[in-house]
Amino acid sequence: MSVQTITSPDAIRTLFSTAMSEMYRTEVPAYQTLVGLVEEVNAAVLAADPAERHRLAAAGGLARITEERHGAIRLGTAQELSTMRRLFAVMGMRPVGYYDLSEAGVPVHSTAFRPVDEEALSRNPFRVFTSLLRLDLIADAALRQEAEQVLAGRSIFTPGCLALIEKAEAEGGLDEEDADRFVAEALETFRWHSKANVPLDLYNRLHDAHRLIADVVSFKGPHINHLTPRTLDIDAVQRLMPEKGIAPKAVVEGPPTRRCAILLRQTSFKALSEPVDFQDGEGWRAGVHTARFGEIEQRGIALTPKGRALYDTLLQDSRRIVAPAADGSNAAQYMAALQQVFAPFPDSWDEIRRQGLGYFTYSLTEAGRRSRPAPGADLDALIDAGLVRFDPVVYEDFLPVSAAGIFQSNLGDDAQQDFAASPNQQRFEADLGAPVLNPFELYAELERASIANCFAAQ
Repeated sequence: MSVQTITSPDAIRTLFSTAMSEMYRTEVPAYQTLVGLVEEVNAAVLAADPAERHRLAAAGGLARITEERHGAIRLGTAQELSTMRRLFAVMGMRPVGYYDLSEAGVPVHSTAFRPVDEEALSRNPFRVFTSLLRLDLIADAALRQEAEQVLAGRSIFTPGCLALIEKAEAEGGLDEEDADRFVAEALETFRWHSKANVPLDLYNRLHDAHRLIADVVSFKGPHINHLTPRTLDIDAVQRLMPEKGIAPKAVVEGPPTRRCAILLRQTSFKALSEPVDFQDGEGWRAGVHTARFGEIEQRGIALTPKGRALYDTLLQDSRRIVAPAADGSNAAQYMAALQQVFAPFPDSWDEIRRQGLGYFTYSLTEAGRRSRPAPGADLDALIDAGLVRFDPVVYEDFLPVSAAGIFQSNLGDDAQQDFAASPNQQRFEADLGAPVLNPFELYAELERASIANCFAAQ
């Protein structure tokens, strides 16, 4: 295959994310309502704040917001995870970050597959939060063995998809015709199946062990369990959801409301109870399954290790004052504590930058392009002189506490949340077949490259 015929991974990723969104709109009509609400809120924010519109446009972030999505899937075996890594690689998506949710009572650990360089992110920042089930956390040995047997007997990828992955790896990519076929074949892995792989009795026992275990083990494949649009004002979306007939979860996960958004804030509507047919002898028995939901996110600046350490400390402090109840009964008290405790975190871009709490990209202003600053010139002095501008780097990743909070809320777990780190990354990477990338290093490189470009623009 000649180089000229290869379809770029960015283009394949865009085809896939568009097809995924169209499929999910059909499968979950409330998602369409949610997307419409987010578009309304984003338009209102930009109309009311011309300066923010100008900043986003100047930084190249305006066009990507409307189509931006992240999805989430849950896998059952190491082989599924390793093959999924290869599938996403065809679309230019690599595993970034490690998230262990087992200490939060959710028996999975995860990574996020996403594009990593600036150009690819600007073209389409589609991400898929991908979790691997921790079967070793099933206390009942007999039930664990039954689950392992069910998972070993399924194949979540079509033969056509596997063949095209191998072709892309062997030939350095796919041509336009193969890219279209690849998207169609890969989409089948993420499609909803209303017929379970297991009898109702086994489903109930898996469900009693943990609802997420039942969701992963009981079906033909890892149906996409949510698809998430990006909003510029998550508080407005949270407030307006009931007017659209959507019941939001009680608490917006992540940091409190701020002028300068940091990291990631997320909310969702409750998971749907959907009809499912379970195996019953030689026939089928009607039942229901609850797993898929709608989620919305608001993305802020990526924090440096120093900024992230401050965020984690403040979050822990707020939860020591009020631990959010799973049923949302103390939501108001928790949000008030969060707002109060986070007051010490600077809420201006300039102060966040000067204290080294967040990552920024730097670019020459019109005056800067005329003056052509010399290599080695003091960056702060150039900023003060109006020769260089700085823009916050968008946080492209996820937060384990927030992810666990979303999972718990939508899986109906009434247990109090208790969050702590657990050192299982090496095991996850062995199953993945590759190391996960360090997000801090990726953000730092974006910042370094932008500074170098300022002095290279001669």
